[in-house]
Amino acid sequence: MSAEAPIEDLLRELGPQVLGAVVRRYGDFDAAEDAVQEALLAAVLHWPKDGRPDNPRGWLIQTAVRKLTDHYRSNQARRRREVNEAWREVPQGRTEQRDDALELLFMCCHPSLSPASAVALTLRAVGGLTTAEIANAFLVPETTLAQRVSRAKQRIKSSGTSFGTPDSTEFAARLESVLRVLYLIFNEGYATSIGSALHRTDLSGEAIRLTRNVHALLQDDPEVTGLLALMLLTDARRLARTDEVGRLVPLEEQDRSLWDRAKIAEGVRLTATAMAGGRVGEYQLQAAIAAQHDTAARTEDTDWAQILALYGLLAKLTGNPMVELNRAIATAMANGPQAGLDLLAPVDAQLGAHYRLDAVRGHLYELLGDSDAAVSHYRAAAGRTTNLPERDYLVLRAARLNRGPAPS
Repeated sequence: MSAEAPIEDLLRELGPQVLGAVVRRYGDFDAAEDAVQEALLAAVLHWPKDGRPDNPRGWLIQTAVRKLTDHYRSNQARRRREVNEAWREVPQGRTEQRDDALELLFMCCHPSLSPASAVALTLRAVGGLTTAEIANAFLVPETTLAQRVSRAKQRIKSSGTSFGTPDSTEFAARLESVLRVLYLIFNEGYATSIGSALHRTDLSGEAIRLTRNVHALLQDDPEVTGLLALMLLTDARRLARTDEVGRLVPLEEQDRSLWDRAKIAEGVRLTATAMAGGRVGEYQLQAAIAAQHDTAARTEDTDWAQILALYGLLAKLTGNPMVELNRAIATAMANGPQAGLDLLAPVDAQLGAHYRLDAVRGHLYELLGDSDAAVSHYRAAAGRTTNLPERDYLVLRAARLNRGPAPS
């Protein structure tokens, strides 16, 4: 980021790097987080009137370390060892240039944490969101979110995890967790699971930003490249996914002139790079599917046979019932709705009462011309979804079929 960027943007970029540097030196996550917050506040107060320092990152690290040292000094009798360590380690002059933010991201996505805890801790420590902002994003009480973050920190501490780049034996497992957490954050932002909005652009945008950071350092990893491509290709359709009053617009009815062509071009280029990497993973395959949708000029131009083949590979790779659900749709589009319906029976036991299962059945029965069955499943899906725009869409779909064809 340019040194001339607004102070708020610069601090948002530097915050995770500074926190990572301080945690790496002292290993005390809670105290380091408090010290960094104080350093950021000091920057907001002093830089506008005193001017920005030549080395903003170094200034913030030194200020945070001094704050941390003050904290240790105030508890000198109880924590003498920490005080001595802190004073000995105070950096002088220019600080070491390394990507502490990336190491912080890897620590927050430790495999021992649950996905919910890892997402919350990542958004707090790496994304720079406050506890209240994260709680609002996931529509949970702030106290609940604070407890979740606190438990995540304690779990990392009790696991004996050291801060720093994982060694070769840990790297693959950590990277997989990092990508999963970023994927979850993006999905929650693009298709919000609960509430009155269909999108949470603060979450999806943050997931793209963090994934770009990971990709900048791991450009040769095909799954990192594939995940970034998937996010860009999916986010490119966001503006067309709702109408002027916020109602959901299905893919086949979207105004494709609203799709973001720059993101599609970048996503397609990244997908090609990822697929040429030799090792094929789930994010690459999902990106390849998204690219097929994004490059079709019209719905009827979509290459459903190619999409079905890609879903077949994805299903074998993941065994995910949601993938099977999407494969059933692709099968219906390529080979007829009854063929798609036949694929749904095996996933009943895995998805149970999930609203997506009824929504897909409703769609396929509608394609088959069985309006009664379609209405029944649309209504069942509407009763189970916790997202209001999706519920309204399903109710409207059922109402249109229930009225029958318009009189000629």
